[in-house]
Amino acid sequence: MALWAIVPVKPLRRGKSRLSKVISAEERADLNHYLLEHTIQVLSTIDEIENILVISRDTEALALARDLGARTVQEYGSPGLNTALTRAVEIARSYGTCGILIIPADLPRLDAEDIRKILVHRKNPPVVVIAPDRKKEGTNALFISPPDLIEFKYGIGSFKKHSKAAKDAGARLEICDLASLELDLDEPEDLALIEAELRKND
Repeated sequence: MALWAIVPVKPLRRGKSRLSKVISAEERADLNHYLLEHTIQVLSTIDEIENILVISRDTEALALARDLGARTVQEYGSPGLNTALTRAVEIARSYGTCGILIIPADLPRLDAEDIRKILVHRKNPPVVVIAPDRKKEGTNALFISPPDLIEFKYGIGSFKKHSKAAKDAGARLEICDLASLELDLDEPEDLALIEAELRKND
C-alpha cells in the first residue's frame, strides 16, 4: 500500500507575516514560492512516497504544486490547520494509503536523507514518528501509520500533544531529531540563522 506526503500551504502572498519586519511583502511571496517548490522537489525524489498532496486555500500555490506533479485539494473558508489535514487524510485514505507524512512547506533545510530516516520506522504499525522543531515545542514532520491513528494537534505545544496522542493510542512512538527538519521559517531569528549559514558557506 502507498505512502502519501501531505503538504499544508498558507497563501503565498500572505504567509510568513511575522517576517514583515525584516523583508518586504514581495520578498515573502518569493520566499514562500521557493519553499513550496523546494519541498515538493525533495519529496519527489523519495521512492517510498507514492503521492504528494498539497492542501491550501491559495489557487496560486495549488497551481504551482500541480505544475510540479503533486496532487492538490483546495480549502474553503478558514477551517484551521488540523481540520484541513484531517480532510487531506480522508482523501489519501480513499486511495488506500497505509501511512501519511505531514511536511509543512517552510523547512528551508529539508533534505531527502532525513525524510528517509523517518520512513525507516514505518514498519510494524501502529506507529507515530515525530521530528520536532529546534525548541522541542512544535512538530516539523509527522508520520502516522495507519493514517487515522491519532487526531492532529498542531498549534502551541504540538510536539508534546502529538506524543501524548500516540501513547494514548497505544502506538509505538519514535522521536527523530534531524538537522534538516528542526528549523522552520517563522520568526526573524529563524531567517537570520539561515542567512548566517549561507554566508558561512560562501
